[in-house]
Amino acid sequence: MNDFMIRFLISNILICGFIVAFLIIKNIFKNNLSSRMQYNLWYILLGVLAVPFITFCFSPISFPNVFTWFQCLTNRRMSGYTSANSGKLLSGQHLENNMINDFTLSVNNKIPSAALNILFGIWLIGIFVMIIMMSKSVLHIYKLKESSLSLQNNNIRMQYTLCLNEMNINKNIPIYSTAFLKSPVIVGLFRPCIYLPIHLISDYNASDIRYMLLHELQHFKHKDTLSVYLMNIAVIVYWFNPFVWYALKKMRTDCEIACDTSVLEMLDKKDYAAYGNTLINFADKISHTPFPFSTGLSGNFKQMKQRILNIASYKELTNKMKLRSFISFTMIAALLLGFTPFISTHAADTNNYDWNKSNENISYTDLTSYFSKYNGSFVLYDLKSDTWRIYNENLATKRVSPDSTYKIYDALLGLEKGIITPEDSFIAWDGKKYPFEAWNTDQTLDSAMASSVNWYFQAIDKQLTYTDIHNYINRIDYGNENVSGSLSAYWLDSSLKISPVEQVELLMKLQSNSFGFSPENISAVKDSICLSSSGAGKFYGKTGTGRIDGKNINGWFIGYIETDDNTYFFATNIAADDDASGSNAAKITMSVLSDMSIWQ
Repeated sequence: MNDFMIRFLISNILICGFIVAFLIIKNIFKNNLSSRMQYNLWYILLGVLAVPFITFCFSPISFPNVFTWFQCLTNRRMSGYTSANSGKLLSGQHLENNMINDFTLSVNNKIPSAALNILFGIWLIGIFVMIIMMSKSVLHIYKLKESSLSLQNNNIRMQYTLCLNEMNINKNIPIYSTAFLKSPVIVGLFRPCIYLPIHLISDYNASDIRYMLLHELQHFKHKDTLSVYLMNIAVIVYWFNPFVWYALKKMRTDCEIACDTSVLEMLDKKDYAAYGNTLINFADKISHTPFPFSTGLSGNFKQMKQRILNIASYKELTNKMKLRSFISFTMIAALLLGFTPFISTHAADTNNYDWNKSNENISYTDLTSYFSKYNGSFVLYDLKSDTWRIYNENLATKRVSPDSTYKIYDALLGLEKGIITPEDSFIAWDGKKYPFEAWNTDQTLDSAMASSVNWYFQAIDKQLTYTDIHNYINRIDYGNENVSGSLSAYWLDSSLKISPVEQVELLMKLQSNSFGFSPENISAVKDSICLSSSGAGKFYGKTGTGRIDGKNINGWFIGYIETDDNTYFFATNIAADDDASGSNAAKITMSVLSDMSIWQ
């Protein structure tokens, strides 16, 4: 739920920007667009407003800084220092003498879960209130239908029949009279009905009635009732967003102007002024309809002014103008639609790896008993048989922070850039006191990897540029490839995320050096994560722990095993409210590998 609220907030920021850009572009090209085309552009906005609620529609993509800036508000800043665990990795005869310290620093969440839950609750309450308000309007419509009578005035009925024929409408649209309206409206999505105020009937004027009926039928012909329903749904969902309210208000005005223009296209030039006078004559009688699911001649005085000005400046469209309008509409629509993927919460989330499994030999295994209190996953790839064994595929393809497991690839980047070398990986301690004695001394790659010394790898990153890191992450296809967080913490519960399946795929590339990097550098990284080397084979691994607000919420253990005749790659990830550390992920892994007779 918290993830959704963060993505929804991000989407709203992007939507506000989209609306501003939309209005600017629309204003620039308004002279090239017909009234109908100007109104049709608004359907793009309605589609954009639906994007945050569409999942699994877009492939993960990189986001611009406007997204990542907001995301960084949810990043964690370095705070108190606490060790997730230190000491032996776990049991296993070939690992007993190998010490790997799962040290980690606690970081603070700038947006607590409680705050996000409160925001979610307020949003739902607002939706509930809006639904109640809309329900009252629906009740008004029901009462209107109950109190209305079928139109009895023969003159108006004849006029109505002529209007239907004039517009080539064959559908039977009932027409009623009512005392509870000031202006005509058409109501109903599937069974539309037109309601005329009694005062119009008693003050019967043939031309005025004709213009009004044509206007209502234009709403029917262009399915404007559907757009009104969509607009009201948007108002309910985005009740808190003034940009959306303003945009939808402009859309309603454009809807009426488009209808006015459609009516004018049917009239002779000499009737344009008469149609405008009809609006002016009834301006003091018409106002916003109390029925949000209806369309009609209504509007406030400002909207009426715009409509009358449109009528006064109306010119019949030539074929050249229609072509120019169509081309302009197509160009603007293509431009605006090009931005919509950035608003997709699924794209913003990038929390799921789109794994192409079509050519993979995959078996699924139930390891629930090993994970007990954790939400977790386990991925194993058998190189010899080219098979995968997966526990909990949903979580196995879910991207989370890599935490200290990223140090494998950070070290490789440092080697490739010459910041450290296989022969000289020494970096001097800066004298800053850390809570772990192993950190308070000069380091080499081997010692820094064994004690998971954050400052060592951060020192490497400080000598790199954002472009260096970004290009490197893209080259090796590391997770969501998002390094928008600060250069000192992008891999510490920040912007960079990766799934267990991707961890295994990267380990395969590392082991075979399909990256195309220096073999010496690859060997140096491998040596730094080697936990055991014996007759049974070589065991490589790295833990990682995400510690937020003093609680271990994310634990990793990744690595691979080289035996005489095979290589196994694995990744285990666990999550919980607390106690989900890298060392616990390693314990689970070793138990699974032992029971699978892969490593005893």
